[in-house]
Amino acid sequence: MEILLYILSGAGVGLAIGITGVGGGSLMTPLLILMGIPYHIAIGTDLLYAGITKAAGVTAHQRQKTIRWDVVIALGAGSIPASLVTAYLLDKVFTGADDYAPLLTSSLGFMLIFTALVLIFKDKLQTDPSGSSPRAQWIRRNTIPLTVFMGLFLGVFVTLTSVGAGAIGTAILLILYPRLPALNIVGTDIAHAVPLTLIAGIGHLIFLGNVDFLLLGCLLIGSLPAVHLGTKIGARLPSNVLRPILAAILMVLGAKFALF
Repeated sequence: MEILLYILSGAGVGLAIGITGVGGGSLMTPLLILMGIPYHIAIGTDLLYAGITKAAGVTAHQRQKTIRWDVVIALGAGSIPASLVTAYLLDKVFTGADDYAPLLTSSLGFMLIFTALVLIFKDKLQTDPSGSSPRAQWIRRNTIPLTVFMGLFLGVFVTLTSVGAGAIGTAILLILYPRLPALNIVGTDIAHAVPLTLIAGIGHLIFLGNVDFLLLGCLLIGSLPAVHLGTKIGARLPSNVLRPILAAILMVLGAKFALF
């Protein structure tokens, strides 16, 4: 029965990912925790799950030439080392999963609320494409160091929570690269999210042992076909209706974990 439940959970989240483009970490990790999976196992397993489910998207975007690899490299220059260092410190600073559970819990709550706010204000995040405002000019002058710094931010918090590589990564690109077409924003974000989540998941596996491979397999069995179905359904549904609903769910979940 547990295996069937995991498969159905994977299918449900996969459907949400296909419809909304969000949910790999922000829905799966809280769902696993609410199902009784320990925090550290839910996060470590979900990181590998997110990396695998998004990998096909990189191939598709590469064929369409919608990936800015220079931006991916700049983000990765901050996120990949930060992810590995974060996993290493969790192993060395704390004596076990029980000791760093409060850090994971509060970080998860913060990132869920942050993701909800990003979804609500997504249309207002993009800076002036003309570059005439003082803020836009400052961002343009400092784009590369800001990109590396925001990659570092993602590396730390995605490793701690498995949340943020998608929605928050997209928001960062909207702010720092306002002239980048929407399809390039999505492609670039996915191309960065895949190595980040895979390396963060491997970090959890090697340093902390926080991956359940049976759970991972069940989630993938359910989600991979559901993502394709959700994509077809999402094309027929208005995003301005779906986004507030998803944001409300994440806000409630974020408050629950933040106040745990």
